[in-house]
Amino acid sequence: MIDIPDLSSLKDRIGQEIGVSDWIEITQERINQFADATDDQQWIHTDPARAAVESPFRTTIAHGFLTMSLVSVLVRRTFNLSRLRMAINYGLNKVRFVAPVPVGSRVRARFVPAAIEESGGGVQVIWNVTMEREGSDKPVCVLEWVVRYYVNRN
Repeated sequence: MIDIPDLSSLKDRIGQEIGVSDWIEITQERINQFADATDDQQWIHTDPARAAVESPFRTTIAHGFLTMSLVSVLVRRTFNLSRLRMAINYGLNKVRFVAPVPVGSRVRARFVPAAIEESGGGVQVIWNVTMEREGSDKPVCVLEWVVRYYVNRN
């Protein structure tokens, strides 16, 4: 876990990789739970028997939005921003799902601050995030993620 003492220290790290998360496994149970939560039951995600026969991947694959949504947990496992009251997921500017994530894969994320500015009573950071699949030379997802951080006033 990398400790970042305050947000202002990120200004000197624009364009530099801050950290790389640990790997997280994409299980069929995780895929099914995401399918249930989003009501996206497409067979390529939830039907291993059919996917083994009909899918070009010969197995189920994670939803792109599932892969993308893991960025929140992966960032929390990668670094700690001290003295924060809260962080708000403000949105995404760009997202591309570059390659599939077959069930049983492990993914991780690389975090690079692209911009930082005062905004809305907090500090807004735009992160360039590259999500990788273990054993693949191609990223599975690349995104520009906007997060607003609010510092403790104490």
